[in-house]
Parts: sequence; C-alpha cells; structure tokens
Amino acid sequence: MAIDTFIAYVGVYDELADAEADYQLVKDLHTKAGLIDSYDAAIVERREDGKVKIARKHETPTRAGGVLGGGVGLATGLVVALFPFAAIGGGLLAATTAGGAVLGAVAGHAAAGMSRDDLKELGEHLDAGQVGLVVVGVSDMGAKVEKAMKRAKKTETKELKADTAEIERDARAASTDDS
Repeated sequence: MAIDTFIAYVGVYDELADAEADYQLVKDLHTKAGLIDSYDAAIVERREDGKVKIARKHETPTRAGGVLGGGVGLATGLVVALFPFAAIGGGLLAATTAGGAVLGAVAGHAAAGMSRDDLKELGEHLDAGQVGLVVVGVSDMGAKVEKAMKRAKKTETKELKADTAEIERDARAASTDDS
C-alpha cells in the first residue's frame, strides 16, 4: 500500500467571482506555466437558502483525480465529506447510481486521509464565508497554490494522506457493483 501525501488548500471568499479568479490562477499554474503536475480543485458555494453546492470542479486525470473517467477527485471527495448535500446540489449524483458509489468511495478516502479535528476545522473554515475554493495537490506545490489564492479572505492548509491505487480499486468496484 503506497500512501501519498497531499495537501488540501482551502480559501474562503465573499464573492464567487474572486474564488473563480483564483481557481483560474491555479489552473494556469498547471496548463500554461507547467509549474504543477496534477491537482484537483472545487469551488463550493453557499446559496441564499443556506444549501451548499459545488459550483465548479477540476480533476487532473493523471491520478485518482479522473477516477475511471468519472471526474471525481480528492477535492470533490473532500467537499462531499465536509458537506454531503453538496453532491446533490452540484448534480453529482444525478447521472447514475454507480456515479454516486464512486463519489462515495472517493469521499470516504478523502475523509479517512485527514484527522477528525482537521476535517472539523476545514468544515468550520468554509462555513465562515459564502464561497470556498478547495485545492488538493502534492505537497511541493504549496507556495505556488497559496500565492494563486490571493483573493481569499482566509486560507487553511491541511495534510491529506491517500492511497491512489486503493481509491482506483474501490471506485472501480463501486462502479461495477452498482451498475
């Protein structure tokens, strides 16, 4: 079992536009500058009615990010672990039962890769604003991601440990068990 260490970066924003701008800066670090290899990101929005939804997400398919082509990565899994109803609000469970099972498998691994205290702290951190940006990547890209999240009014960084091969196996099993 090869456990990889990832870092979860969470930024809290007052405005969706600010989170989207920082999301694009992180994306540019990957696509234009080539400074980061792979990452997952999700923008979480708390609507007027208090419900949470995933407004935008990115999963790099070179690791568990694009699990079985399902577009479910550790950032999305972490958001769903923190805010289970975000999967419904973001339409992530609408496609298939298998899709929901894959999402559940990834969310379980994301939650298991952090301490309960860290999960609680991140959840409380996101509750503080109207919009959150969650980025999960390898630990050596930290300074670059933190610099790109310059519009956040608050940021938090937590370690997340995950076995990407096991996530792939669990997601594959979930998609075949429920299809």
